[in-house]
Amino acid sequence: MASNQVYPFERNRYYPGKMLTTADFKAEQNYHINKLRFMNSLIYGTGIICGCSVVNLDDLSILIESGVAIDGNGREIIIDSSLVKKLSAITGFEELKSDKACLCVRYVEKDIHSVYAVSHKESDQEYEFNRIEEGYELFLADKDEYEEDDEEKSQFLHRENLFKGPNYEGYLVMPAIVCKGKNVMARVEIHKLTDANVKLTYMGILDIPNYSSPEGTQQIDIAIDDVELPKGGTYTKSLWMYVVDQAGSESNVILRSGSSAVFEDDKAIPAQNSFDIKVKMSDESPLSLIRRENGKLSLEERQTINSTYIKLAEIDLLRTGSAYVIESIREVGKNPYMDLPAQEALKNDYLEFFVKEVEIKKEPTEIEKETAPAAVYKVQETELKNVATGVLEIPLGKNARTGDIRYSGEITHGLGTGNVYVSIGYEYLSPDQTLGASAKSTVYGNPELFSRQSQQLVDAETAVRVLNDKGSFVVAAKLLKDVESLALTYRWVAIKFPSGEDLEATDYYGKSITAKTPTVVMRPRENYYFGVTFNNMDNCSISYELTAPGSGEITTDGVYTAPAREGVYEIRIYCSDMPMVCTYAYAIVKKDVSEQDPGSIEEQKKEPLVQMPNIDL
Repeated sequence: MASNQVYPFERNRYYPGKMLTTADFKAEQNYHINKLRFMNSLIYGTGIICGCSVVNLDDLSILIESGVAIDGNGREIIIDSSLVKKLSAITGFEELKSDKACLCVRYVEKDIHSVYAVSHKESDQEYEFNRIEEGYELFLADKDEYEEDDEEKSQFLHRENLFKGPNYEGYLVMPAIVCKGKNVMARVEIHKLTDANVKLTYMGILDIPNYSSPEGTQQIDIAIDDVELPKGGTYTKSLWMYVVDQAGSESNVILRSGSSAVFEDDKAIPAQNSFDIKVKMSDESPLSLIRRENGKLSLEERQTINSTYIKLAEIDLLRTGSAYVIESIREVGKNPYMDLPAQEALKNDYLEFFVKEVEIKKEPTEIEKETAPAAVYKVQETELKNVATGVLEIPLGKNARTGDIRYSGEITHGLGTGNVYVSIGYEYLSPDQTLGASAKSTVYGNPELFSRQSQQLVDAETAVRVLNDKGSFVVAAKLLKDVESLALTYRWVAIKFPSGEDLEATDYYGKSITAKTPTVVMRPRENYYFGVTFNNMDNCSISYELTAPGSGEITTDGVYTAPAREGVYEIRIYCSDMPMVCTYAYAIVKKDVSEQDPGSIEEQKKEPLVQMPNIDL
């Protein structure tokens, strides 16, 4: 395959007396053409700008509407007028091997306008083409051959196999980096491999320390019942969880050992016994994180994923011998249309029919939480235990007007639940004559009082809603005048005040935690997650520590790795905010653990080698 690389760029250098030849004029054209295409591929990407729809006219013919697309090399593909084509007249039809085809379009150039070459020599052609027409070519290909690669080139997604059977295979897909204090989705994907009429059932359990499920637990039950798909079909299920904002830069999502079960109809098939996905944790907002990950792609990586064709539609055929009938036409699985700045205003007008703005913000629903504007914030560490501060942005959009109310996303302040006071101040840059440069200032209260001193202030009335039981807050801003800014930047300060209950030792009475599995038998270097049950108390942040050196390793979210030598090892588990509320778990490390020993773990639960009761103050 020829290289499509157009850089580094070379321009013509002109000087007095330079003799210009055909090569110089070609170099002049190539510089501007290649520069434009290079920027098209980086800025716009690959896809359809407008039109290019495919419609089924009858059993043999289709209509391709006019439109514009850009391929992976940045070349504009312009279908200048709608056209009707018989499927059998399109390039590649005779080579189709299956009943599922893809209709694609690619960029082609054609020499046109033959003219007499005045200065031709005997060895040259007498006639030359005077123009190059930038056109396109439609072609058909088998769907399996042109199946898009779902593997993420940026390594942004983890993809773990759940099972692979004769007819189905399943995967768990989730981001490799998550944002503290934000929701994140793991996705189960089921793919059909054959034409067999078989139903699939899958069950499994994910342990999610450092996360919280919608039910407030640290596990997610995966249940997929009687899914039946055609060959090449895909079934997906979203598993939402909340990332707890606590110390640590890495977390684990664990498929619980022995929890998986897969059935094709009533026949059990082998499943992945367990896996442990290592996920990094970031203080960034999701939008900032995604921008950074997308921007990390090098030119070589971009070159490998650029496609020289655009897929317009998928076509199902009914074929009998040499005859065929068009059964159905579908749009491609992934939306090929690109977002363009010129369409932003029209898109906002249409969104008004789907987004409702209210004066009083109620507790957001799960859908509102998922679609809320991303609030950019970063908690900064301070020496004061009960004080936290950070910066947040409230997106305004391009059409913000006087009286509009905008909200930040839900922001976790990191001080836990309870009585917390939050104050915010408008942050901006202004020239300072003393420093001879711009200086950052923060105005707490009404910025209108300082508007005469600085013309950069944005007049907005703000309010803060503190969610005491969730350890977070939401900021609302009402514009007092029209602004041109796309976002408002605020500095927030949170202070936690101890209540009377916090000061009394009796607050601990009746509260306790217990390990879900107090004693476990393990092999050397094996991993195990110690989950916790809360008794007479709300779920809180949990910390883990080993009581003796050489006892192995344990992460901040409770994943224990046994040491290489045999023995009995103790793990202390306690509430981060209430260290007096704690319990102990024990790992019995043996090299000859038998899977056929039904009572090994349970017997140790009944009679642990070291008696250490849970502390219940």
